Amino acid sequence: MTSESSAVPHQPDPDYSGGERMTGAQAVVRSLEALGVRDVFGLPGGAVLPLYDALMDAAELRHILVRHEQGGGHAAEGFASAKGEVGVCIATSGPGATNLVTAIADAYMDSVPMLAITGQVFSHLMGSDAFQEADIIGITMPITKHSFLVKKPEDVPGAIAAAYHLASTGRPGPVLVDITKDAQEGLVDFVWDPRVDLAGYRPITKANSKQIQAAADLIAQAERPVFYVGGGVGRAGASAELLQLAELVGAPVVTTLMARGVFPDSHPQHLGMPGMHGTVPAVLALQESDLLITLGARFDDRVTGKAAQFAPDAKVIHADIDPAEIGKIRAADVPIVGDAAEVISDLIAAVSTCKLSRECADISEWWERLRMLQEKFPLGYKETTDGLLSPQHIIQRIGEITGPEGVYVAGVGQHQMWAAQFIKYERPNAWLNSGGAGTMGYSVPAAMGAKVAEPDRAVWAIDGDGCFQMTNQELATCMVNNIPIKVAIINNSSLGMVRQWQTLIYDGRYSNTELNTGHGSERIPDFVKLGEAYGCLAIRVEREDQVDDAIRLALETNDRPVVIDFVVSSDAMVWPMVRQGTSNSDIQYALEHAPEWEEE
Repeated sequence: MTSESSAVPHQPDPDYSGGERMTGAQAVVRSLEALGVRDVFGLPGGAVLPLYDALMDAAELRHILVRHEQGGGHAAEGFASAKGEVGVCIATSGPGATNLVTAIADAYMDSVPMLAITGQVFSHLMGSDAFQEADIIGITMPITKHSFLVKKPEDVPGAIAAAYHLASTGRPGPVLVDITKDAQEGLVDFVWDPRVDLAGYRPITKANSKQIQAAADLIAQAERPVFYVGGGVGRAGASAELLQLAELVGAPVVTTLMARGVFPDSHPQHLGMPGMHGTVPAVLALQESDLLITLGARFDDRVTGKAAQFAPDAKVIHADIDPAEIGKIRAADVPIVGDAAEVISDLIAAVSTCKLSRECADISEWWERLRMLQEKFPLGYKETTDGLLSPQHIIQRIGEITGPEGVYVAGVGQHQMWAAQFIKYERPNAWLNSGGAGTMGYSVPAAMGAKVAEPDRAVWAIDGDGCFQMTNQELATCMVNNIPIKVAIINNSSLGMVRQWQTLIYDGRYSNTELNTGHGSERIPDFVKLGEAYGCLAIRVEREDQVDDAIRLALETNDRPVVIDFVVSSDAMVWPMVRQGTSNSDIQYALEHAPEWEEE
């Protein structure tokens, strides 16, 4: 979706203050302040200089100068995901705006509420290939909820208000506002009216009562039900409602990569994470179920495996705020469009009534099967044989020593999967990662944004040596702005997940996956020296007896960022594993190959 801002209905009301003469750039600042925005991440440039001049006089806005626009975008994502509010980032035209594209795409895939504000060349130069001109509206059209092009200063407040509303309502996501330089410099009598009425935008939050009743009937009849919970439940802030419904029904719960922490790991009904690297009980619970109670999940290929063979005997209840997701991958027997919190609340009432009026199916045999799977196939790992550290042990100890009140932000790859598996999550918004897009480089800037949002929590960036080298320049931002994140580099000197696939699928032909960062006399780069160059406390850990002390020292250090270079084995694998394009029933592949489940 895209439009010029003149399409935004603007109906000034005498009850709203306004009339002060200011530039369009000042109107951007005033609009953000009126929306309650207090932190923004950005990097200036020619086309956005008027806005940056206005930021000098902002009374309530804290601008954090990032070292790369992609870092600003990921920081806005991290802020939004940790706090549950819209994250805001700013970039100039041309390459400044295009550097935001990866973060915008990431936010779109993971339904992160984000407002991206970009400068644009003078309106009379648009289309002339002017210096640093790029059609950022066209470029980002497929990866935003909506885009606004603002050419007149009087359209600024309405566009900012509408963009913020779009980003934070319905299915959350990124919205871009591109403002020409003349619109920033022009004068306007500022009028603030936060009421937004966008033609055609009417997200459905309240579910159809007949569908709720049909879902309750299926739940009552099911003998092998399972709650398939996705990130939408977390975005809706519906964790408490989910806990109540799950306990009422008594069925097992699986939480996807994006939903870790939405349901407590310690709860006896929780089976863990499903999918390509999910737990055996979670994967087979979905596969063998007769009813999927799908809440805020989208049947992603990493969860379903070969979609045609996914949960073949299951009926499907599918509830989602986005009607486009329902039926996209798997036909739903009971489709429910609505906000997860409201849908789950309605289901609680309907299931409670159903239980009073009829006898529900016995699911005790189902639980016997699942408890057997839990006992036989617990998460575990084999100790390394090359004398190097076990990455799973390190990540598990980070979680155990820091505790459930910490925030854990992962990059993408093996360390991401281990962090999802071996840290116990007890609350929502404790786990941040790039799920849909799988963006290497996400962790450090997203952790920075999370720490700005949650300054009183310990925030860990659990990163790989490959990911870390993509965005580590944001450590300078952290140092200068007193954002003391903790960075754990799980350094296996390779692109670990790619290497794992090369080991298992390409007969150990390691094409271009060696990074030379951790093993041997030469380290390129030396992460300790790099961390010290940024002013961080930097530590290298190569022995198991150093692990806990290093983690505790990091937690005790809050006057600067901390970088720990954990030198780990490159032979460590993420298990279980369902190979891409195969049925989840083929998790037997993992059972045959994973050393922790060898027959005793």
